[in-house]
Amino acid sequence: MRATDIELALVKLLDYRQNLIIPNVSWGFIGLHYEADLIVVTKSGYAKEIEIKVSKGDLIKDKEKRHSHNCRKFKELYFAIPKKLLIDKEHIPERAGIYVIDEFDGDYIAVLERPALRTTAEPITTKDRSELARLGALRIWGLKGKINELQKQIKEML
Repeated sequence: MRATDIELALVKLLDYRQNLIIPNVSWGFIGLHYEADLIVVTKSGYAKEIEIKVSKGDLIKDKEKRHSHNCRKFKELYFAIPKKLLIDKEHIPERAGIYVIDEFDGDYIAVLERPALRTTAEPITTKDRSELARLGALRIWGLKGKINELQKQIKEML
């Protein structure tokens, strides 16, 4: 199972039509040296961070991050993992919730655990929301460029 499979299952579950969902945010919103695999801004005006992990090594390496997923902009922290990593959940911070994804069909299975809510979380401002939307839009153009190149390569092969 790839991180993209988990990401797509989460986007479907969390409804990108209702929530602002931005992948791979590593600058422009939460500062240097902080990277979030997925940020979800809900209608309530608060954000959650979701870390996507596909292997035990990935879970263990996450513990080395300097920021320890400690940002006042996030009310909730979740880890999204394939079902096979449930045996390694001791590597997930206690305060984090857990989304479980079926590794065979890529569908969301369940929220195994709910996160501890950060009561001191700051609501997302209009400026924050605008910056996140801008960062999400930047991703689109890079992806469109890759799709265009792949379509050219396929056309040349035919």
